[in-house]
Amino acid sequence: MPRRRRPRTNAVAGALAALGLATALAACGSDTADGGAVGGGAQNGRLHVVATTTQAGDFSRVIGGDLVDVTQLIKPNVDPHDYEPSPADLDAIATADVLVTNGVGLESWLDDAVSAAGFEGTRVVMADGVTLRTGTGDEAGERDPHIWHDPRNAKIMVTGVERAFARADPARTKAYEANLATYSAELDALDRRQEAAFATIPADRRLLVTNHDAFGYYTARYGITYVGSIIPSFDTSAELSGRAIQQIVTKIKSTGVKAVFSESSLPPKTAETIGREAGVTVVAGENSLYADSLGPAGSAGDTYLKAEQHNTDAIVGALR
Repeated sequence: MPRRRRPRTNAVAGALAALGLATALAACGSDTADGGAVGGGAQNGRLHVVATTTQAGDFSRVIGGDLVDVTQLIKPNVDPHDYEPSPADLDAIATADVLVTNGVGLESWLDDAVSAAGFEGTRVVMADGVTLRTGTGDEAGERDPHIWHDPRNAKIMVTGVERAFARADPARTKAYEANLATYSAELDALDRRQEAAFATIPADRRLLVTNHDAFGYYTARYGITYVGSIIPSFDTSAELSGRAIQQIVTKIKSTGVKAVFSESSLPPKTAETIGREAGVTVVAGENSLYADSLGPAGSAGDTYLKAEQHNTDAIVGALR
């Protein structure tokens, strides 16, 4: 049965129109206050970086350090699948030196925004170089954009960010390279911790059910059986049918799944309903998984490293 998606509003078109007006006004005086041109290199000693997702923002801050100013478009705990840019977002893109994106269709609105903004800086698609997983069933042939959930992919992603920063700001290449080396070691350590944690769980008990199909790279990396998701799609904007609900309840009962995991950027109500019908625990609230978005400052998932460790701790704890 083909998946149906909720219709989007005209917010993107409205934002694009507003950007066109702002761009026309800015054309009368497009230099910065200190006389440097907007875009095309470091401003006030720093690169102006625009990052689309929370992961892109975190990676940009880690690799750039105090050499970059990062404008992150999608805020913490906001679902990127349903995101619609504001005029301020599009104006930020127009003046960026570097635009850091996830790719694989996660930012479905981005190409129109970049075109309207007249962006001429360096664009990073962090998915470049990553071996992509494709879906099955209703998702057959579709590519999974949730690439960051395997730390080995995250190393490829941050390498792309480093190369783009060095290309846009070659005088500081060594600083970006040093930041990359340090962070790559931290990603390796995260990967080892997660692998060791799942090794403590018998393979036949590593069963995962989540809100939507966002953890394919994660389950493949750590030998977890993906039983299914409440929304059987890579995209949370796909509509949930009664048939899909009954199918996942049946799978939970037949496979011996112990818990259903809610996600931080989605309401827990549906997961709680599924849990009641299937008679299993629902992991929600502060133990919800960071699937599509990192958390706000001060939360257990306010950085990529913390969010992935939190996810592993929550899953392993429930499976035990």
